[in-house]
Amino acid sequence: MPPRFLIAAAVLTTLMGGCAPGSPSGAPSGSPSTSRTAEAAEYVPMAGPADLPFSALVRVGPMLYLSGQLGTDSTGHLVAGGIGPETAQALANIRALLQAHGSSMDRVVKCTAMLADMAEWGAMNREYVRFFTAHRPARSAFGTTGLALGARIELECTALAGPA
Repeated sequence: MPPRFLIAAAVLTTLMGGCAPGSPSGAPSGSPSTSRTAEAAEYVPMAGPADLPFSALVRVGPMLYLSGQLGTDSTGHLVAGGIGPETAQALANIRALLQAHGSSMDRVVKCTAMLADMAEWGAMNREYVRFFTAHRPARSAFGTTGLALGARIELECTALAGPA
């Protein structure tokens, strides 16, 4: 085998807890096959209509993966005023979802911002920084050709769950 493959196999074996790549059930080399239980994921349904094809939040171990949030109010309608108010409302929705699951904005590690118009990036940033005072999570932003409900922004975040 080429040396790079051997190094990759050794790293993979270490990451898998001593399991040999390609062994049945990921069993350690030379040991009988054992079944491993994957860490369970908790799926939190969206509030409102039950027919939405996604979860509001999925918890896997210490991580919370939030679906994208729009700047919608409690009735499910976009707030008026464009990118600034929509950004503030989307982040308020994210904060409420995190708090309801024992986390906070201070525990957000990554955000993705999807903008209907990249020319509104500066206006979005002015609202965004108001919600991240202790630290600034890693972030990606990109322009889209359209968002649900005609929104100007959709934000999705990944956060650490609160202490158990």
